[in-house]
Amino acid sequence: MHAPTRILLVDDHAVVRTGFKTLLENQPDLRVVCEADSGEQACRQFVDHAPDVVIMDLSLPGIGGLEAIRRIVSREAGARVLAFSMHEDTIFVEQALQAGARGYIGKSSAPVDLVEAVRQIANGNIYIDAEMAQRIAFQKTKGADSPFQGLSTREFEIFCLLAEGLSVNEISPRLSLSSKTVANYATQIKAKLEVGTTAELARLAIRHGIVAA
Repeated sequence: MHAPTRILLVDDHAVVRTGFKTLLENQPDLRVVCEADSGEQACRQFVDHAPDVVIMDLSLPGIGGLEAIRRIVSREAGARVLAFSMHEDTIFVEQALQAGARGYIGKSSAPVDLVEAVRQIANGNIYIDAEMAQRIAFQKTKGADSPFQGLSTREFEIFCLLAEGLSVNEISPRLSLSSKTVANYATQIKAKLEVGTTAELARLAIRHGIVAA
């Protein structure tokens, strides 16, 4: 008998975590050994418990899921992280993989798909939801590059927050960055996306389905 795969489950909603924990622990080969409700807590729990697989929501308070993935992988290059998100636009998949995730699955996926994704990643494989993988391949075939591909993980995270209507001063404490640093990122983001104002930036995000109108 192999020891069960030890999982860190990260989601800011306790009810959601409870549901997924029950699903996972109904499998004899999987065990949730720790949980976290923010990016910072996820990083601490990873250090304290050294889980085999991290299931990481992307929409988290604090530093956010993408940055948490980046920090975990920077600390432990072999970390096996599965991004698990309500965002189903392909740019989120690409950003999560760029941050160091080994896989991506949407929250609308069937429960059996989450279990399979965890097992695949625990075995050292890459797992991307089949429908998303198909969409990414289709976009590559068409040569339809996303305008956001040139953004770093941190820039993309700040772009999403700006597009949601948060100000530089609101983003600053949330990401543990100075207002000046966030303002500099905002300037870089606008330059890369070739927009002049935050309103234009928000319209671009809405047009591409990054945030709801």
